Amino acid sequence: MFRFLTAGESHGPCLTAVIEGLPAGLLLDLAAVNGDLARRQQGYGRGGRMKIEKDEAEVLSGLRFGHTLGSPLTLAIRNRDWANWQERMSPSGPAAGAAVTAPRPGHADLAGIQKYKHNDIRNILERASARETAARVAVGAVARQLLEPLGITVAAHVVAIGGVAADRRAYGVAEIASLAAASPVSCADPAAGPLMVAAIDKAKAAGDTLGGIFEVVAGGMLPGLGSHVQWDRRLDTQLAAALMSIPAVKGVEIGEGFANADLPGSRAHDEIYYSADSGYYRQTNRAGGVEGGISTGEDLVLRAVMKPIPTLMAPLASVDIATKEATRANTERSDVCAVPAAAVVGEAVVAIVLAEAVLAKFGGDHLDDLLTAVKHYRHRLDGEQR
Repeated sequence: MFRFLTAGESHGPCLTAVIEGLPAGLLLDLAAVNGDLARRQQGYGRGGRMKIEKDEAEVLSGLRFGHTLGSPLTLAIRNRDWANWQERMSPSGPAAGAAVTAPRPGHADLAGIQKYKHNDIRNILERASARETAARVAVGAVARQLLEPLGITVAAHVVAIGGVAADRRAYGVAEIASLAAASPVSCADPAAGPLMVAAIDKAKAAGDTLGGIFEVVAGGMLPGLGSHVQWDRRLDTQLAAALMSIPAVKGVEIGEGFANADLPGSRAHDEIYYSADSGYYRQTNRAGGVEGGISTGEDLVLRAVMKPIPTLMAPLASVDIATKEATRANTERSDVCAVPAAAVVGEAVVAIVLAEAVLAKFGGDHLDDLLTAVKHYRHRLDGEQR
């Protein structure tokens, strides 16, 4: 079973991720992990923190001579800004620095201090910060490398920011990766990208923030990942939960998703065909690659809605938790728009879910065992479809 935990605060010494269940024998490319971490830090609309940090993963366990051992893999990402926060975030000694007492609407601030009985919001915001997603991007980069020998690839692009929508034509994974990399807002539509940049500039000048929508596509999929037999084994359950776990994401759809509400059944489903050459196939992919909680073998297509970041340079109304008097919400160093970064996180969590699903179905203490099991499965499917 592939599973992981992350730990660490936004301004603490480091972020840590421990991954368990990786097969032995996987040659880990740390440069590729760090490449994904760098992509998460980029994107038009990011704030000053990204000028301080240069995220790189350090391996603390589970790897020898470049190959996984089958034991837990531990990754650490050092926070450079820790040098400026050692007194205020010290794990020991007396409290230092002013307490944060003005909760931000839309953040975990108020609900968190009520739940955990804190009188300093920093005890909540440090962990609730989207900085945590750097650790998940590192885990996702490892998961991606597990999927690559199976032919499964994942890419994401931004399809809307601040009301500016991109052309929603179907893109392949390789095309998405190439076009998104060339855009400052990770938008595959060259006409919409500059309009998104202009919208971000306008919001920044007003002290405001913008949200949007990103799309994640996984290609080279196998049919049969996930299961219909229990709710928590459904692949769509796991994918939706993973995307909803990204800070500020408030909605997820698979395939045509919400558009199905306006369609009759005759136009909502993917008709099934058969030929001797290709076996079963579909001419459409409205289901987004999942039917009945099980992957169909078509591309996975998922979209997630990210709300505007709740830290505003022109703060909203709030209440001081110490005095109970009206005030303005706390202002932390933040981004104007982080939808391009969220798209990278989306890639990571989808890769993690797919790695979990692959190992749940095929197992394998060594990478060779996994590859042999997948090869056997593909051979069975080919024989049954001919």
